[in-house]
Amino acid sequence: MDRTERRSLAQSIVDFPLVAMVIALAAVIIPAGLVAGFFERAVGSSPMAERVGQIAVVAVMIASYKLVVRHLGERQHDDLSGPGAVGQVAAGLALGAALFALVVAVAALTGTYRIIGAGDARNLYPALIANGLFPAVAEEIIYRGILFRWIEEFAGSWAALILSSVLFGLSHIENPNADMMSTVGLMLEAGLLLGGAYMLTRRLWVPMGIHAAWNLTQGEVFDIPVSGTDSHGLLEAKLQGPALLTGGGFGLEGSVIGITIGTAAGVAIVWLAIRRGALMQPRWVRLADQSSS
Repeated sequence: MDRTERRSLAQSIVDFPLVAMVIALAAVIIPAGLVAGFFERAVGSSPMAERVGQIAVVAVMIASYKLVVRHLGERQHDDLSGPGAVGQVAAGLALGAALFALVVAVAALTGTYRIIGAGDARNLYPALIANGLFPAVAEEIIYRGILFRWIEEFAGSWAALILSSVLFGLSHIENPNADMMSTVGLMLEAGLLLGGAYMLTRRLWVPMGIHAAWNLTQGEVFDIPVSGTDSHGLLEAKLQGPALLTGGGFGLEGSVIGITIGTAAGVAIVWLAIRRGALMQPRWVRLADQSSS
């Protein structure tokens, strides 16, 4: 085997979807982990230091994506490309805010959610980073930009949608007040909603916008726990009633109300993506089709 053949074989191995996925995860997670560890050791654990560290981690993950991840695989493309980014982020923010406002409206109509006073904006700035920017960028790059993308290229859209949703839900199982219902709920509502948005646009801007607005609307506006973590919003509110409706300590996204509305929206977006021809067949089916044509 000559040098050209060895290089071609090595490139084929690196480009194989599951290999590219592992390389992409390492390229993003390792630098981000090193930066997070540096800030924890060098700056300390104060709230301000934590926010600065989160911004640094987000910056490193984006840089790693642009420098490495977008160049990997058989079907190279950039999920963080610039044209139309502002409009797509705005659309995602609007959709995420509207969906959770609908969740709260239904909860209020059932007597589950009640406003008891005015809140304050003291935690708004740090929350924009901790509940908005950081999880929206970090989790969407990992779960949609890497896992969904290359699982889909190997096993097709349905497998990518199912597996990325399951992994996303399981990643929150250690959150405060998490239980089986909240975990399965996140698999359904967030997995379908965010995965469907990625299928529809083939970029990360809309999923990031939905993710950020969903978190910020529930926590920083309506004073509802964000994935089990207590928040202080512009309103002061109380959840009351059975855990099935309130989501218990996890918050409304772990309730039957949040799960139903989020899942319905996700199904609608997946359906729209399929209508627009975004459904990808497994790799072996695509290769068989190419060989027979």
